[in-house]
Formats: sequence, structure tokens, C-alpha cells
Amino acid sequence: MSSDISIKVDNLSKCYHIYDKPSDRLLQMISPVRKQYYKEFWALRDLSFEIKRGESIGILGRNGSGKSTLLQMICGTLNPTTGSVQTFGRIAALLELGSGFNPDFTGRENIFLNGTILGLTHKEIEDRFDAIAAFADIGEHLDQPVKTYSSGMLVRLAFAVQVQVTPDILIVDEALAVGDALFQKRCFQQIEKLISDGTTLLFVSHDQESVRTLTHRALLLHKGVKQLWGKSSDVVLEYRRMLHEDERQSFLEYGAKLTANAAAAAATAAAEAEAASTAAEAVLATEKSNTKAPELKEKHNKLKSFGDLDAEILGVKILDAKGVEVSHFYIGERITIKVSLRANVDLDNVNVAFRIRNKEGVKITSWGTLNHDMRASAQNVGQSDLIWLKSFKAGAEFAVEFNATCTLGANLYEVQATVTREHDMFYGSQQILHWMDEAAFFTVAIKQQEYVVGGICDLGFDQKLIEHPL
Repeated sequence: MSSDISIKVDNLSKCYHIYDKPSDRLLQMISPVRKQYYKEFWALRDLSFEIKRGESIGILGRNGSGKSTLLQMICGTLNPTTGSVQTFGRIAALLELGSGFNPDFTGRENIFLNGTILGLTHKEIEDRFDAIAAFADIGEHLDQPVKTYSSGMLVRLAFAVQVQVTPDILIVDEALAVGDALFQKRCFQQIEKLISDGTTLLFVSHDQESVRTLTHRALLLHKGVKQLWGKSSDVVLEYRRMLHEDERQSFLEYGAKLTANAAAAAATAAAEAEAASTAAEAVLATEKSNTKAPELKEKHNKLKSFGDLDAEILGVKILDAKGVEVSHFYIGERITIKVSLRANVDLDNVNVAFRIRNKEGVKITSWGTLNHDMRASAQNVGQSDLIWLKSFKAGAEFAVEFNATCTLGANLYEVQATVTREHDMFYGSQQILHWMDEAAFFTVAIKQQEYVVGGICDLGFDQKLIEHPL
């Protein structure tokens, strides 16, 4: 085994036996050979991969995809049905809130208990105790039983213990989601420090941006099977495609059900009949989008894009104040993001939007026509210009220009573009028609001799000198 390997998973599978009733479990124990009284549920199936020391790996997938099962087997708290897991080094894991804590012990006592479980001596725990207590920052509650702790206090203490033992492998499974924003910031800073010091990270989260920015590679699971293993940005995009397809299917099923129910009651409820008609039109429109030319869908599957393609993003251009296409700006200059589109079916309730990310993968901002429409509607101005209220015929081509003063810090930026159908005016129900990653790029620079600003953006501060403050 190569010395730079941290985790090796080989043909790993986990099967659970599902019994219809408790008596079947007893019958299976009494007669294990003659008859099978259970159904097999494979939580994980034939999974193989290797992780090198110091790598940060994200794990994505919907609930029930096998993420937690995989982590438990890596930690050794769950035995595989087939296959094997090899780990090299000390493992620290945040799997379930409060796991490994004795609820009747105080926080102080649990620090020593957990430290001992993780392989530290009493002296080593004493040496690190102040750092653990400072990071947890739970004050006088440290000497109270942990059963009196809130979920936030519990995860503070658990994380503080795990990271202070300087693990070779750190596993985090959604636990940080219960912490407040400041604590999460401190956690991510500590995780980044551990990674830079050579710790291997396994990070499970539904927060796609955190996975993208915190990890180098990622694993996508679906119903216990590996869907994709590779660069985090590619895996996140595929995860979005998967979520979109699930949402589309759910929308079709809901629309069909609503249509059937309303049709049955049409004779006695005109309102239900109208709702059914609306739902039927939505279903037909979605089904129509699925019959678009196969070459169109194949084209976008090869690009970093996905969607129903009821509307298609034709291109995104970055323009300067004169309307000239450019890719370089200085802070303070006017910037325009122009998104060109085509309606492939009759459309209404449209939202054209974009995101801007820096080269580190951090989402700087997002904006869309619906944001503008919501604001205009709330202020009761410009109602006739609301794009959400407009209709577009099949085949119509149109464009939206977003204009602003560039206040971004010096960096390389990516523009992601999307067009959606919004079923209400408040982002409550969304159908992705077309999403495009890496739709455009631009850079921002600073004129060093004229104006300097640090960080990701310029807030445009002014100043006033007060010579005689009170």
C-alpha cells in the first residue's frame, strides 16, 4: 500500500434486511435456510475509490443515497456486507450530534472521555484543554451536564475536541449546519488549516457552494451507487442536474395527479376544473419540451449546462459602458452582463438570472429579473416593465441587460446564467429551463497608482476627520 494513501475503499457494499413484521425476524432466526422472510435493501453497492493524504473530498447525494452509511463504515462503527475499507491514521468524526458524549457527564468530563477514546493520554488532553475550551466558547456551561446543552453548544464542544486532537482524517457530516454563522466561519478556518497541515477531509453537506470551495474532489451517490467521482465543480454541476431531473419528474406527476382529480370533480367545482386545465397545460408544455430535437439536448449535455430547454440561453456577453464586448475592467467602471435567449415554447412567468463567482469558487452575488420585478412590485413602480408578467411566443429571441458599477476586487470571475419559470413571484416554486456554468468570464484589476482596495469588493466608504472627538 502506497504511503500517501489515506483511505482505500474496495468494492464496498452494505445490505440491510427489511422485515414486514417483527415475527418474521424471529422466523428467520429459527429457520434461516428454508425460507427468506426479509427483503434486501442495498444502502451501498460496489463502491471503490482511493483518497490520498491531505486531500479534501466532498460527498454529495440526496437523502437516502448512502452518504452516512459510507461514513460509518469508514469510521468503523458499521460493518460492510461485502468489500473492505482501509484507513491509515487517526480518525476524528462528527457524524451524529452528540455521538460519543455521555449525556450525564459535564462538558469538561466529556472532553477527557472523548480525548481518551481518540487515543490521547490524560496529560495530552490537559495540555490541549484550554485550546478546546476556548474554541468551544460555551463559558460556565462547560461544568454542566451535556444533556442540558442546546444543539449549537453540543456541536461546538464536539468540533472543538475533534479538531484539537490533530487528526489524520477528519469526517464532517452536516453537523456544522446547526452552528451560528460566526462559529461556522471559525470551523471552516480551522478545517482549512488542518487541510494545509496534511489532514484528509471527508465533508458531507447539501450546501453545494461549501463543497465546491472547500474540497478538491467529490463523490456523487444516488441510491447507494456511485454516479460520479472527480473534480468538485463537475460533481456539483451533475448533482444540480440530478436535482433538476427529480424536480421535473415530481412536477409532471403532481400536474398529472392534479389534472385527474380536478377532471373528476369538474361537474361540481368550476374552480377545480380551471385548476386542472392550468395544470394540464403545464404538463403538456413540459412534455413538449422533452420532445425537442435530440441534437439540442445532446448539445447541452456536452456543455456545462442542463434544463428542460423550454427556453435556451444563446450566449452571455460582458460589455463596457460603450456597449463594446470586453473581458477586463477596473474598479469603478460600468459593467453590463447581457444574456441572450430563445423561447422554444410559449413562455410566461420567466426569470433570467446570473451568478458571479471568483476563481476560488466563492459565490460573490446573484441577481435576476425576478429580483428587480419583486422590488418594483413592492414599490408599486414600473408595473408594465415587469418581465415576470410578459409572455414570449415559441421561437422568439430576446435579451436582458444587467447594468451596474463594478465594485468587485481584483480577481478572475465566472458568470453562470440561468432562465427559469417561476410559478410565483417570490422564488417559491421554480422550474429550471436552462442553466449554464462558465457562460462568460472577466477580470477586474486595480489601478495601483490611483486607487487601491483589498478583499472581494469595494463598499465605497467615505470618510470624515473629527479633530476633537468627545
